[in-house]
Amino acid sequence: MPVKIEGNCDPKFSRVKEAFAANFESGAEVGAAVALVLDGKPVVDLWAGHADKEQTRPWTRDTIVNVYSTTKGLTAICAHRLVDQGKLDIDAPVASYWPEFAAAGKEKIPVRFLLCHRAGLAAVSKTLAQDSLFDWNLMCAALAEQKPWWDPGMRHGYHAMTFGWLVGEVIRRITGKSPGRYFRDEIAQPLGLDAHIGLGAEHDARTANMIASPPPKPGEPNLFAEVLKNPESVTAKAFANPPVLGAPGLVNTRAWRACELPAANGHTDARSLARLYGALARGGEVDGYRVLTPESIVRCHSEQARGADEVLFISTRFGLGFMMSQPGASLGPNPRSFGHPGAGGSLGFADPEAKLGFGYVMNKMQAGILIDPRATALIDAAFASL
Repeated sequence: MPVKIEGNCDPKFSRVKEAFAANFESGAEVGAAVALVLDGKPVVDLWAGHADKEQTRPWTRDTIVNVYSTTKGLTAICAHRLVDQGKLDIDAPVASYWPEFAAAGKEKIPVRFLLCHRAGLAAVSKTLAQDSLFDWNLMCAALAEQKPWWDPGMRHGYHAMTFGWLVGEVIRRITGKSPGRYFRDEIAQPLGLDAHIGLGAEHDARTANMIASPPPKPGEPNLFAEVLKNPESVTAKAFANPPVLGAPGLVNTRAWRACELPAANGHTDARSLARLYGALARGGEVDGYRVLTPESIVRCHSEQARGADEVLFISTRFGLGFMMSQPGASLGPNPRSFGHPGAGGSLGFADPEAKLGFGYVMNKMQAGILIDPRATALIDAAFASL
């Protein structure tokens, strides 16, 4: 029986609806949503499926879901907003905002390197207790003490979890607000976004449960196999220290949802991602509210790192806080597109040339690392419709 696609779709973008339905018909989805905003106007807002593995809860208009590293884009936007407010200089030393960070020879590392994964702080080397993940001060102190894994600025490697504490602590030191609260006050509430970094229990009933991905197929990158080979490597520490990071079902617990992990535990819907990135795609403003200046948006998509990734064993390409298109992981045909994918498949991005904001969220995780094939099908359909 074909899945029922709910929501609205401008007839011009019927190919997106068809691609969305095809993802379900192939068995690739359990529950998902996709949204597009073109020059500030919603043109696609679709959802379908179920919010749980057992398929007892329908995915509805107000379903939200964990988006893993798609959260990094939200956190990066906060940092760029602080630049616009004259409160942050991304070329200033991190230690000028966070004095303890100067330890272990890090006194000259600029904020820029935190945003583009060149700081060499992709993991904490000392073994951490399981509950350390939920202790903001402990994680920041551990990173302040940490010696870089490589010469900062000379190489890059994905700061999968540490990005959130590193950039988030700079935000907190400057504003006196946690990054989740700053995001809420400055971005989510003014734009009317259903997006949260740190989720209250009152939202649990409408939050989809994540469904774990199958193991990678032969020939696909297998991070966890690499981790098992060398448990002391930066990759192992990035994804398994604190050790609770690999715990089955962690993402669906109240503890995960409640804490602020600005690298990985944003909860939102496709509509909010598309609206936020849609604002950035049209110069930084929508409905009279300015998120970022045009100058900041140019900074967002200025390439900072490209090539072999010290953590992920693949090639990656980063702007300032955002991933950018590269072969095999495209955000559409235009070179200035920028955004962030999340583990398992979610994605938000802006295309300033097309003035397009894109959001895709799901709960059935897939094993790929960068842009998921389900999202790629939706991206291709969107640009074929323009």
